[in-house]
Order: sequence, then C-alpha cells, then structure tokens
Amino acid sequence: MRKPDTIEHLYLDFDGFFASVEQLRNPALRGRPIGIVPYEGGRSCIIACSREAKARGVKNIMMVDEAKRICRDLVLVPQKPDLYRRAHNALISQIGSVIPVDQVKSIDELSCKLDERQRADPAGVAAAIKRAIRYNIGASITCSIGFAANRHLAKIASGTQKPDGLSIWRPEAMPAPLLKLPLDDIPGIGKRMEIRLAKAGITTMAALLATQPKQLRALWNNVTGERLWYALHGYAIEAPPTERGMFGHARVLPPDARMLTDAKTISRLLLVKSARRVRRAGYYTKSISLWMQYYEGSGFASLTLPQVNDDQALLTALASLWERLTSRLTSKTRVLRVGVTLGDLTTANNRQLDFLLDDDSERQKWERLGSALDRLNIKYGKTVASVGFWEPPPGGNVGGKISFTRIPSAEDFW
Repeated sequence: MRKPDTIEHLYLDFDGFFASVEQLRNPALRGRPIGIVPYEGGRSCIIACSREAKARGVKNIMMVDEAKRICRDLVLVPQKPDLYRRAHNALISQIGSVIPVDQVKSIDELSCKLDERQRADPAGVAAAIKRAIRYNIGASITCSIGFAANRHLAKIASGTQKPDGLSIWRPEAMPAPLLKLPLDDIPGIGKRMEIRLAKAGITTMAALLATQPKQLRALWNNVTGERLWYALHGYAIEAPPTERGMFGHARVLPPDARMLTDAKTISRLLLVKSARRVRRAGYYTKSISLWMQYYEGSGFASLTLPQVNDDQALLTALASLWERLTSRLTSKTRVLRVGVTLGDLTTANNRQLDFLLDDDSERQKWERLGSALDRLNIKYGKTVASVGFWEPPPGGNVGGKISFTRIPSAEDFW
C-alpha cells in the first residue's frame, strides 16, 4: 500500500453551517446566540447552533428548555432546509473556482485532491478559498480547512483549529499532531468503541497508534478497524464504493399537526417523494416500511412487493400498512414522528416480471403515467400534478430533510 511523502488531500468543514447561513440571511442575527430548531413552538431540541451560542454552553441535540436555561437570550430560528441547500450549492461553486471539488461528504463538508502546485502552497489555497467565500458569499460563513496525506487525516486536521481554522499536517511532522488528541476526536471512534478500546488497554492516541492492523480489525470485528489503522499511519487509503440500500423520508410533526389524520397525510407525501427519488435514480423497490413514534410508544410495519416504482402500487401498499399499524390506536393518539422507507432496491435493467401476479401490463401503464407526471413537475419546478391529492402540511419541508450523508435536491421541496 502506498504511503505518500507529501500532503495530497484538503478537507473543508463549514463552521456552524445552518446558523451561519441564517446570520448571513438576516443581519439582525449576527453576533447573537442562535439555535436552529425543527419547527416553531412546542417542545423540541437544538439541531444546530451559532458559535456565539456554543461559547455560552449550548450544544447540538440539546433540548430547547435546557438551552434557554443556559443562555437566556438564545434566539430560536426554525430550520429552512431549502435555504441551506441553495447556500451549499453557491459555496460549492465558489470553492470550485479555486480548486476542483473531489467529494461532497455532507451539506457542510467536502474534500479535494491537490495537484503539484497546490501541494507546494496549501496556505495559499486555503486563503484563496476563504477569500472567495468572504467576498462572494459573505463574511458570516467561515470554514475550517485541514491538509494531510490522506482524506481521513485531513478531516481530523480540519477540526483542530475551529472556527475559521487552518491545519497543515505534513507527513514528516506526523504523528505529533495526532498525539495531542483524545480518542473521541477520531472519526469512527464513538462512545461504544471507546469503551471496547479501553477494555483492550487502549485509552490514548499513542496506545492506538502502537497497535497492529489486525489487532484493530479484531476490535472492530471487521475491516473498518484495519482501514483506520492504515489511515492514521498516513497511507493512501480510499473508502470502497457503497451500493444504495434504501430511499426514505421521515418527519417530526409540528405540535398542531399530530393527529392520526395529519400523520396519514404526511406519510403519503413522504412516500410520494421517496418514490420520486427512486425513479430519478433508476431503481425499483421490493419492500416498503412505515413507522411511527407517538407519546405512548411506537409502531412499525413492512410489506414485500413485486418490483415497482410507481405511485399507485406504492400508495396502495402504504394504505395497507397504515390500516395494520393504526388498527389498535384511538383518535386520541398523538403522533410525534412518522417515516417511510423503500428498500430491497434493484436497478431498472435488472427488473424481473412477477409472473404470479401477472400485472405487468397494468404496471407499465402506471409507470408511464408516473414518468409523465415527473416530467411535468420538473418542467414547472413544482408539484402541478400527482396521483391523488397533494396537501403539504404547515411548515413545509416534507421530504427536504438534510442528513449527514444526504443533501436534498430542489425537487425534494416541491
């Protein structure tokens, strides 16, 4: 395995991305502690916070009541996923004017490969990126950048000088910068793994680096541990490609839309948006799952399907799951969260006919209709036609959730 003798990767992490975008959009929020919440009103948690809020002790995933006790003047701002998506795209464009973006890792993280000129002047590259963002987007949005021999080390480096930081970890200086860090600063080492490492006598970075590849493989019970060893020791290691396993959406329901009727309407929208993503990616699905979380507990139901991707087949399956899941609930049930998942995916060219069901002719009609509706909605940039009713709930953003590995497209907000 190759071990680079120079820096080859840049990793960029935006600082408090959601909050900084809100401060860019609204000058009145600049310099103030703000917390991003899923919806306005009701009991919820902080999903992101500004550097001013962090300095006062507010943390992500902290309940709003606790955050307000710690920081009385905390400003709560309902999330705006489409705004963050558009800001992300604008920032990617600016960074791309300085250096080609190799991989977009999440809505607020990306990596780049360095050419010979960029390796010679990493500080200059970082300054050019920060300058492009400051003058072409706005000073409210900052980023922390790390350079290292591989992407994993560059990612770790990017987090060591936040906010608005720059860390250059040249191979000849390693492993000194790593030795200063606690184990939980390393991507891939969570609380459970830290406990497992401690049982093996590994409690410091020095002890972790002193292990052997097979030892970490055994501790992780898979090749991930071995790959981490090589990454931490500066080898050029690339993550293997992954196959898509599912498409799905979930939503926390706002306080005034938690009746079963509300949850049913939202689950329907979540399904249609999931189905659109399945079709855009060229897949069929063979399973559908519906789950709900309510005050008294939770429920889950799934169904095996022939290979389908049209709304009619999937909505019919959802109706069946809904009846199964809610048959024992009462009209007083309040739903906190609902989600839909389409799994067991196959690509279009691997689709097989279901000879037992013998409905392929009918399926093809619905598939053609679905494709026509998709084209019509794309043409107008919004949902102008759908199978059945289309009633987005208060607050919007159904299907537009941003997760660590997923950045929604414009179509997800229609």
